[in-house]
Amino acid sequence: MSQDILSDVLRSVRLRSAVFYFVSGEGDWVAEAPASREIADAVMPDAEHVIEYHVVTAGQCWAAITGEQPRKLKHGDVILLPQGDAHVVSSSPGMRANPGVDRYFEMQRNRRPFRVHYSNGAVPVSVDRDGAGLSEFRTPAQATTLVCGFIGIDARPFNPLLATLPRLLHLHGAGGRSEQFAQLAAEESALKRPGSEALLERLSEMMFVDAIRRHVEQLPEQSTGWLAGLRDRFVGRALALLHERPSAEWTVEELSKQVGLSRSAFHDRFVELIGQPPMQYLTQWRMQAASRLLRDTRASVASVALDVGYDSEAAFARAFKRAAGVPPAAWRRQHNGRDRATATARLERP
Repeated sequence: MSQDILSDVLRSVRLRSAVFYFVSGEGDWVAEAPASREIADAVMPDAEHVIEYHVVTAGQCWAAITGEQPRKLKHGDVILLPQGDAHVVSSSPGMRANPGVDRYFEMQRNRRPFRVHYSNGAVPVSVDRDGAGLSEFRTPAQATTLVCGFIGIDARPFNPLLATLPRLLHLHGAGGRSEQFAQLAAEESALKRPGSEALLERLSEMMFVDAIRRHVEQLPEQSTGWLAGLRDRFVGRALALLHERPSAEWTVEELSKQVGLSRSAFHDRFVELIGQPPMQYLTQWRMQAASRLLRDTRASVASVALDVGYDSEAAFARAFKRAAGVPPAAWRRQHNGRDRATATARLERP
């Protein structure tokens, strides 16, 4: 697998983390989370798509997408919900509860990290509600504890990673860094030193990238999808070329020569793994590269068009609107305004 392509995509789609919280439970307990789209405005209002994750730091529990078969989680295990599905975490399989959407808005109004304790079916207790630090709260010795949080990621104009991830990603603690991540997160949260929130966010992003790498390593040989394409000798090379030089005048013929396959064999292999023809992928990636330039630079729309392979600003604008839903200039205004609002909210946060 080409790690550079994965890094390129992760930078482009603005991977970021927010709203750390802790869950602990003893006896019979259950916590049910709504679909991420229902709480996105509360936990990450600036994110186009929200992924929730849970890392077991002590004990064991069960987790499942609502209505699906549950998975048993042990110490050090991590689960991610890449597609934002509603899900349940509980002491035993098959349990259900009220999703409690209001609780997520409460998290926004209070200090981070936020902690919720469940005990023998009773109404969950929010610990940090009145400013009490985590160091003042003692989790029962036999309780199961989890570090939980959210990853925000851009879905448009094009995010090839998001589409290829499963609905529930379960990674076992052995062989990964999730346990180290959970320990560091717990320590930083308890100490509440200056910069802790920013450090927790970076730790969360590192955990996510590590989880994706481990997922790729565990993919069966006959897997398809963008991640499977990255590790393929021929398709991975073609993707590297397209990402390295998106503005080049690529053709299927030229790409097939570069990777060492016949035109038809290369085209069929690319479609089989990636799910779309090479030139369609190139167009979509150009739009994603353009969105990054529009967001992060002051380059004119005409200049951005040239940088991603369009001689005509009008042709670029039409292609970008098809992919993003709005023209390039409008997209820039929307996202710059959203970023400023987010920055202001963070400065005003207690």
